[in-house]
Amino acid sequence: MIIAIDGPAASGKSTLARALARRLGLTFLDTGAMYRAVTLAALERNLSPAEGAECAALAATLRLGFDPEGRVLIEGEAGEPAIRSGEVTRHVSEVAAHSGVRRALVEAQRAVAAAAVEAGGGVVAEGRDTTSVVFPEADLKVFLLASPAVRAMRRAAEEGRPELAPAYEADLARRDAHDSQRADSPLLEVDDAVRLDTDTLSPEAVLDRAAALAAARRPG
Repeated sequence: MIIAIDGPAASGKSTLARALARRLGLTFLDTGAMYRAVTLAALERNLSPAEGAECAALAATLRLGFDPEGRVLIEGEAGEPAIRSGEVTRHVSEVAAHSGVRRALVEAQRAVAAAAVEAGGGVVAEGRDTTSVVFPEADLKVFLLASPAVRAMRRAAEEGRPELAPAYEADLARRDAHDSQRADSPLLEVDDAVRLDTDTLSPEAVLDRAAALAAARRPG
């Protein structure tokens, strides 16, 4: 089974996908972490995030994997927490907009899913083009929504710095605009995705709803 979870930045995609994969016994595929990994590697190599050809060449050769908990590995080494740094966050949308980077990582993501299905399981994949580009034939597509203000408050609370919520809200609005307007694989809500607005829902409530949807769509 393939479940794809899409939506804007900080809408709770990773939280839901990880919990849903655990509940259903499927592989968690954090596609966003892969773009962050390429961004981190580019910055460490002093490559400009604006240089599409260089970033694409890096994405095509960088060895990415995942540990048993679904955390990304870069050349066999843990990518967490470095891929979550402020610098990576500032540049990841720019790197992810390059067509060559997306081609390389989409191929890798489909390979992970194919291996999981072949083994008798499947994946819960999250990312801002999983429903539209990576897995257009997914068994279940979920589009998570939350207002920029709520997403900013949640992110600031996670970091224990509620005073940063206004700054986070401005950054999320910038990322939303960038992701929605990019030429390659823009953020969009596909017609056959189930919309879940999480503004007033707890993570547990969102998980329960998604699990119920998955049960109804699960093959066999």
